[in-house]
Amino acid sequence: MEHQFEMVAKTLKGLEEVLAEELRQLGAVNVEPGCRMVSFEGDLAMMYRANLCCRTALCILRPIYKFIAKDPDSLYEMVKEYDWSSIMTLDKTFSIDTTSHSSEFTHSRFVTYRVKDAIVDYFKDRFGPDKRPGVRLNDADVMINVHIDGDRITISLNSSGESLHRRGWRVAQTEAPINEVLAAGIILKSGWKGESPLVDPMCGSGTFLIEAAMIAANIKPGSFRKNFAFENWHDYDSELFEKVLNEDSERREVPFKIYGADISPKAVAIAERNILSAGVDEYINLRIKPLQQWDAAPADGVPGVLITNPPYGERINVEDMESLYKLIGNKLKRVFLGYHGWVISSNVDYLAHIGLTPSLKEQLQNGGLDCELREYIIFEGTKSEFRREGGKLKGDRPVKEERKPRGRKSDEEWKKDARKRGMGGKEATKDMKRTEKKKPNKLEDLYRPKKGGYARDEERRRKFKEETAAQSEAEEMLSRRRNAHALKSLGESPKMPSIPTPEGPFMRTRRRWKRPDTNNSSENNQD
Repeated sequence: MEHQFEMVAKTLKGLEEVLAEELRQLGAVNVEPGCRMVSFEGDLAMMYRANLCCRTALCILRPIYKFIAKDPDSLYEMVKEYDWSSIMTLDKTFSIDTTSHSSEFTHSRFVTYRVKDAIVDYFKDRFGPDKRPGVRLNDADVMINVHIDGDRITISLNSSGESLHRRGWRVAQTEAPINEVLAAGIILKSGWKGESPLVDPMCGSGTFLIEAAMIAANIKPGSFRKNFAFENWHDYDSELFEKVLNEDSERREVPFKIYGADISPKAVAIAERNILSAGVDEYINLRIKPLQQWDAAPADGVPGVLITNPPYGERINVEDMESLYKLIGNKLKRVFLGYHGWVISSNVDYLAHIGLTPSLKEQLQNGGLDCELREYIIFEGTKSEFRREGGKLKGDRPVKEERKPRGRKSDEEWKKDARKRGMGGKEATKDMKRTEKKKPNKLEDLYRPKKGGYARDEERRRKFKEETAAQSEAEEMLSRRRNAHALKSLGESPKMPSIPTPEGPFMRTRRRWKRPDTNNSSENNQD
């Protein structure tokens, strides 16, 4: 059994459950959706697989160090005590990304500076005043993520590098393209997997079309990327990565076409370039066609799904936004009978002009804008007839079983969890002694120094030893046998990933296509 460790996948607001289901399908365990993130556990292959296959993840983080800090000084001291030489060498560069939800650490940039200073001073103290790794804002060898929740600090390594929404197929874009992760999330929310036609009548640069084709044909979204950050780590296993890359790599047959159109010749030309770059042109029917000219649905004989992202009147505007949304509703009612229509917009007033009762409303974000995604089930006849035939509208659907929200762990539980996952070590208890000197409290009784982890109180420790000594010894021996390969690859610090001199980027071939520039005029539109 491979060594299992904790990971965190970050995503966009509203896509947490979609991402959680993706991770479960990939084989992750202990999957727990949170706020714009999903925590899970898996081995090294699972980390590679999540980076390659998750369509709704922005990055995959690997936590390496958890501790408690009450102020910037204790934060600095705790970071400096970590063994950073196990993570990077002097010839490496690093970057820091900070997210803070704390009344004490209110400025994320200041936290970033303190963490940077602590890491630099660690190397100066050990190798000389002029010896230190470099700091780079972009394309750093080691990407460090700092997450602060109150006084709880979690430091993670970003295994992805550049955001996973940058698939690698986009060679051109219109003025306001939709994020690839959001586009894939909406398609997955719709339930579409290629078993019926899919239409985007305002396709812009083709994001919905390409993501849909990749879903239907079983193309890994990460297969276009040149490299991932984990390829610079000491424990990077190139053979294992190749194996994961080739898992289930056969393209599926797509029985129905994906149809895209736009009023703008320039937008269609851009979409065509992106489609060819992604190598999915055989699945997509693309044309220049205004929404007004849609007089019939595609003649596939099967009702399908319409997904579109019309202008919001924010970054892109048209002369009469209300008329545009009325036209969308009119075409849904008169042209796309039997379809499920999905429309996303940041302006609910404009959405109201569609004039149809949505069967579903969900809150999402697109480019920093709070948006609403609405589903419209298009049927003939009256609502009562539709319901008699088994159809459901808004309010008819059974209430979705909600997951019980996880309560905030106590300090003891949180630090015990860090110990269980192999993070923190003896350093994680030192902050309690240091930060509580000025203001002692009961935490001093809860945490006692113990080499190698967080200490239990004496009574619990005695009882624990008496009841489980033999079992613990047996499990430790078994663990060593199981993780012999992991222990060997990770060296002296088996509980933390380390980062070596890279052996060179992993390159994957992809189709390249060049098209002469066009001088056609463009209309204001977006994905």
